[in-house]
Amino acid sequence: MGIHHNHSHTHTHTDLRGRNLVISILLNLVITVSQVIGGLISGSLSLLSDALHNFSDVLSLIVSYIATLLSQKEASTNKTFGYKRAEIIAAFVNAASLIVVALILIKEAFERFLNPQPIASDLVIWLSFLGIAANGFSVLLLKRDADSNMNMKSAYLHLLTDMMASVAVLIGGILMKFYQVYWIDAFLTFAIALYLIYMGYDLLKDATRVLMLFTPNTIQVRNIVDTISQIDIDSIKNVHHVHIWQLNEAEVHLEAHIDFKSDIRLSEFEAILDQIEDIMYHKYGINHVNIQPEYGKCDSKHVIVQD
Repeated sequence: MGIHHNHSHTHTHTDLRGRNLVISILLNLVITVSQVIGGLISGSLSLLSDALHNFSDVLSLIVSYIATLLSQKEASTNKTFGYKRAEIIAAFVNAASLIVVALILIKEAFERFLNPQPIASDLVIWLSFLGIAANGFSVLLLKRDADSNMNMKSAYLHLLTDMMASVAVLIGGILMKFYQVYWIDAFLTFAIALYLIYMGYDLLKDATRVLMLFTPNTIQVRNIVDTISQIDIDSIKNVHHVHIWQLNEAEVHLEAHIDFKSDIRLSEFEAILDQIEDIMYHKYGINHVNIQPEYGKCDSKHVIVQD
């Protein structure tokens, strides 16, 4: 079964993703510089922590942008898959950086909580408005691709959490201005850090699953074996040596050995293979199938075999 893709549309959409990432990078650079200056002047830890997170956003967005460019490169004889996993690596790096930044913020929040300091809340409030506006716009730019692309989701999460952090900083600034509750600065920093860990962990886990060639959560190997076995019960004796992995968001691969009851003709195998490819694609979303036919071969007939 041939699976056709509209490459012109794919490249156009990838170019649009790249443009949105560039816009988000520039906006976050403006926010970062503004918040660093404002945090130093006001003495606000939550504003400086938000600036640190924004700077990590800039780095993560640059990583995502480079990965998006690499993913468009063609395959070659020494890179037969091209750079299709570049975006997964970017997602892993960005998710890990979310957690690292969160741990740094927790340390800083604890130190400031023990020693709260007066803060120029007016500056904190105005700069938090800037962060909400710029990050909110960036979130809208990336939201479309966040559900279907792990790399874009990692960039989206960085920006979404930063927008929420700016909201928290705004609330803290208002409380400090009107009620002089300065410990709220450290408390909100701690809350932001916990949220970063919560958001980053799931993405880190998903990216790790892909990089480690684990079977996608939506697919059960036993169901695959049973489905293939039922396609032609008169011919198929055994399905074994099964490997299922996800190359990236767009590609899921299956390879397996099929032991046939008789020495069938190649044309008969091709007919069975067409059925397998069709069912695997429409029922399980597997779009790359590699089947090794066997007859009377003495090898392990276990479903899973350690290579």
